[in-house]
Amino acid sequence: MFVLDVPAVRYRPPWPVPLSRRLRRLSRGHVHVAYIYPKPNHGTFRYRVLNMLEALALDPALGGSWFSVADLWCSDEILARADVIVLCHCRYTPELADIVVRARAAGRRVLFDIDDLVFDVRFVPIVLHYLDHATNEAALDHWFADFSRYGELLRLCDGAIVTNAFLAARVRDFADLPTAVVPNFMNQAQLRISEQILAAKRQTGYHRDGRVHIGYFSGSRTHARDFQLVEEALVQLLQDNPRLALHLVGEIAPDGPLCGYEQRVQVFPLQDPLNLQRLIGEVEINLAPLQDNPFTNCKSDLKFFEAAAVGTLTVASPAFAFRESIEHGRTGFLAPAHRWLSVLTEAVEQLSNCAVIAEAAATAVHARYRPAAQLPTIRAALLDAPQESNAAAVDGM
Repeated sequence: MFVLDVPAVRYRPPWPVPLSRRLRRLSRGHVHVAYIYPKPNHGTFRYRVLNMLEALALDPALGGSWFSVADLWCSDEILARADVIVLCHCRYTPELADIVVRARAAGRRVLFDIDDLVFDVRFVPIVLHYLDHATNEAALDHWFADFSRYGELLRLCDGAIVTNAFLAARVRDFADLPTAVVPNFMNQAQLRISEQILAAKRQTGYHRDGRVHIGYFSGSRTHARDFQLVEEALVQLLQDNPRLALHLVGEIAPDGPLCGYEQRVQVFPLQDPLNLQRLIGEVEINLAPLQDNPFTNCKSDLKFFEAAAVGTLTVASPAFAFRESIEHGRTGFLAPAHRWLSVLTEAVEQLSNCAVIAEAAATAVHARYRPAAQLPTIRAALLDAPQESNAAAVDGM
């Protein structure tokens, strides 16, 4: 475990901003982009709305702001100021459909931003199985209706913006819309604390306390099946290596195969985005297991770049985004489902060389996953004819 001299951060959600101020922000510059999201939160809203707007603010020619569904009583004023409307992770409602119709009639461009395969009802059974969710009549009615509402609003738009090329191909197959890829990335606050943590590690030469700490930063209970991929491997490592300990963060408990190892498992509650970076930075190895199915291949690689930014090694399933971002043995490790024990063992054995791997990953991440680096991609997705090459490359997968 790394001993970090980086204090806890007092975190305040960045979205309590008066509507009047958000309208003024929309009016800046020469081109104006309005993001509409159901309700601000720490998840998709942070990555797909706030971080995008932070990047747009770097260009004085661009004005951008966000609005929630609760703000749509002033939709006339929003539409009068906006040149581009981005509906992010929104379900169909008559009110949103009306905004699409009015925006397009006024010559505005309307785009749909989505980071999950939740718009095509053909994938509902896969998602329900992945989430280990009930399949009674009420659950089926809810999930098929939920996907249908995302899909219906998506079809009304002029184009889509997604997080990776695999998901872009699914959008094209479903709606035959122009689709651009804008990956998730970190905001300046995340980058600042990550750079502090990384600097602290560099200052001590990546000094560790002599034990090996592996972390699983799950977030919600929806990742239970993912964690099952690594449980047996973790039990074997705990048996073989008395210096090894496990950190679990989020809504997950050390039950099942891990029963009996509670003294070597430390459980943390859900964290805010900044203090999460501190906890990730303390462990040597970050776990990112994913089941292999169309839904998980649409996920982004944020579990890799959040860890790499603080100099922590990642062992991940070879899902689409992780295959694209991790170079096995150089910037991290890829573990197929049947090889978790062997790859984790390899990663533990490589900890004497962890600084080299961590530095390679951190260099790549700090260069790519920051607002300034993604601004050209965001600008092109919003204002230019969407690029089809990335999506076409995985059509048929």
